[in-house]
Amino acid sequence: MTVDFTTMPERDLVSRAARGSRDAFGELVRRYEKKALALSVRLCGNPEDGADAAQEAFLSAWQGLPRFRGDANFSTWLYRLTSNACMDALRRRQRRDAHAGPSLNDEASRVDAPDPAPTPQEHAERHELRQEVQNALQTLSPEHRQILILREIHQLSYEEIGETLSLDSGTVKSRIHRARENLRKILAARGTFSRPDRLMEQERRAAHGQS
Repeated sequence: MTVDFTTMPERDLVSRAARGSRDAFGELVRRYEKKALALSVRLCGNPEDGADAAQEAFLSAWQGLPRFRGDANFSTWLYRLTSNACMDALRRRQRRDAHAGPSLNDEASRVDAPDPAPTPQEHAERHELRQEVQNALQTLSPEHRQILILREIHQLSYEEIGETLSLDSGTVKSRIHRARENLRKILAARGTFSRPDRLMEQERRAAHGQS
C-alpha cells in the first residue's frame, strides 16, 4: 500500500521520521526548507553561508528526531536548530575575519530578493531602502539580528521566540526593544530616517514574495 506523505499530518510525519522513515522526513524538509533557508540567509547575511546553515539544521533535525519529545512544534524546533547553526556560522566567520583582516569587498554580504514595483523609480527607491535595512541588520550584534529577524520578518510570537532561543518572555521583550533601538540609531546615523518598523515590514513582505 502506497503512503501519501503529502497529506499526512505533521505529528505523524514526525513520528514516522523519528522511527527512521526517510520519506516522512523528506516531506518535512519539503514543507519547511523555504522558511528555513529564508531565515538562515538573513541571519548569515549571504546565500552561501545561509544554505550551508540550513543544510546543517536539517541534518541536526534528522539526527535528533529520535530524541525529539514534541514539547514544541516541529517548526519551532527547526527554527531553533537553524538559528543555532547560523550563530555557529557567524562565530566561525568572525574568527576567520579576525585572522584575515578587513575585507575590501562587502558585496557578498548583501542579499537581493525580488522587489516588484510599479515604476523603475519606485523600484530603485525600495531597493535602496531595503539595502539600508539589510546592511544595518548586518551591523547589529548576532543576538539582536537574530531576534529582530525572528520577530519582524518571520513574525514569530514572543512565546515562539522564547522557545526557539530558550529565553523567558521578559528577556525576549527587552532584547527586541534594545535591538529595535540599536537598529533605529544605526539607520539614523546613516541618514535613513524612515521608521524602522515600516522598513522591516517592507523586508518582511519581500521575504514572503509580497508586493
